[in-house]
Amino acid sequence: MFRKYLRRRFSKGTSLLVSFLLFSAVLLIYLLNTKATLNMIKIKNCYDGDTCTTESGEKIRLACIDAPEIRGKNADPLKAKASREFINNLLSNKKVTIKRIDTDRYGRTVAEIFIEGTNIQKLMVKNGFAKIHRKYSFQCDWTYKMEKVFG
Repeated sequence: MFRKYLRRRFSKGTSLLVSFLLFSAVLLIYLLNTKATLNMIKIKNCYDGDTCTTESGEKIRLACIDAPEIRGKNADPLKAKASREFINNLLSNKKVTIKRIDTDRYGRTVAEIFIEGTNIQKLMVKNGFAKIHRKYSFQCDWTYKMEKVFG
């Protein structure tokens, strides 16, 4: 019915033009709302279970997770060193895909890191080397399902 109305109201050329413009508008809105970008980088090393440095010196804070601290009032050095060793074995001197999300108050890039399609944060949580950081879990799509499984 709507199709018949459009055919009577508009010529074929006009219908195609309207369809194209509508599609273009939707695509543009989608692209403008996509904050995150994917890039390949090389990780130099990781300071702890949730902070790494790239070869170019960029500090990366792994989004949506919280790993044990090495120093400070809430430090747990044994767990923190195990977490750091796990992530360094995965990432040190390797090319990874990074999905930049934001910048934190310390100027670090907040991002998700993937190696060969595997989400490193998710892997850290599954293996017990980090927990989901509830305050920032909205930044990562996978956290909702993981919270159901790991609490």
